[in-house]
Amino acid sequence: MLLPWALAQADTRADKLAAAGVAEFIAAYQAWDGARFGAAAELFRQAGSNAPTSSTCFYWLGVAQFHRMLQLQTLPAASSNQLAADAAMDAALSALNLAVKLDQRHAESHALLGTLYGMKIDGNLLRAARFGPRVQTHRRQAMEFGADNPRVRYLLGTCQFHTAKKPAAQRESLASFLAAEKLFAAEAQRASGPLEPRWGHSTCLTFIGRTYELLGRRPEAAGYFRKALAQHPADHVAREGLARVTEGK
Repeated sequence: MLLPWALAQADTRADKLAAAGVAEFIAAYQAWDGARFGAAAELFRQAGSNAPTSSTCFYWLGVAQFHRMLQLQTLPAASSNQLAADAAMDAALSALNLAVKLDQRHAESHALLGTLYGMKIDGNLLRAARFGPRVQTHRRQAMEFGADNPRVRYLLGTCQFHTAKKPAAQRESLASFLAAEKLFAAEAQRASGPLEPRWGHSTCLTFIGRTYELLGRRPEAAGYFRKALAQHPADHVAREGLARVTEGK
C-alpha cells in the first residue's frame, strides 16, 4: 500500500527540483555563469535520483552540463579549465545517452548528442572513425523526431557551421540557422510549461551573424549580432563579432 504513495512523493520532489533547476539554468544562461550552470546541474541530478525513469530530468541535466562545458571553454586557457570542460562534456554525454535510452524519440537529446560527438572529433581522423557514425545516427534521429523543433535545427546548424570550409557549405549552415530562427519566433508565441525548453534563440542569432560575417555580408552580420545582444547582453561572442564587422565605421 505504501509503494504508490512513495512513488507519488518522489515524482513530486522530482518536479519541484527540476523546476528549480530550470529557473537556475535560465539565470545561469543570462549571466553566462559557470557556477550557476553547475548548481542547475546538481538540481537536475537530484531530480533524476527521485525520478530515475524521467527522460526530461536527464535531458535537462545534459543541457546544464553542455552549457557548463561551453562556459568553461570561454575561460582563459588553463589545464584545470580544460579538465573541468572535459568532465562536463562526459557528464552531458552520460545524461543525454540515458535520456534517449528512456525515450528514443527525444529529438533535442539526439541533437545535443550529435553536437557533442562532433565536438569530440575536433578534426581528428581517428576520432572521426570512432565517433562519426554516432554523429550521423543522432543527427538523423533528431531530424526524424524533431524537424520542427528550433533547437534541433539550431544545433544541426552549428554542426554544419563548424565543418563548413567553402561558401556553399556556409550557405547551407545559414539556411539551417534561418529556419531555426523562424521556428524560435513561432515558439515564442506559445505558452510554455515549467519544464519546457526555451533556450537557444539568442545564440542562434549569434551564429547567423557569424555565418553572414564569413560570407562577407557585414551589414547583415551586424544586424544579427545586435539582435543577439538585445536578447542576451552577456553574449561576448556577439559583442566581439559586432566590434569586428563595424570596425572603422
